[in-house]
Amino acid sequence: MGEPPATLDEIRTWPALVPLAQAARALNIGRTTAFTRAARGEFPVPVVRSVGGQRVRTADLIAYLAADGGASS
Repeated sequence: MGEPPATLDEIRTWPALVPLAQAARALNIGRTTAFTRAARGEFPVPVVRSVGGQRVRTADLIAYLAADGGASS
């Protein structure tokens, strides 16, 4: 992974929906792992499928990370 994981403060500034790859960064998991988990229905937060691709609600990411004490998946 090239970029460091996003901080909770940074995630709070994101738009309401973010691409799955960006959500993967928030959870400190690789892009390929994220897409594999999403395809299997095993991504740690709900994935919204749309014409533009797979997206994740930022509020779901924040709730997941806050409940996990900010730890990554």
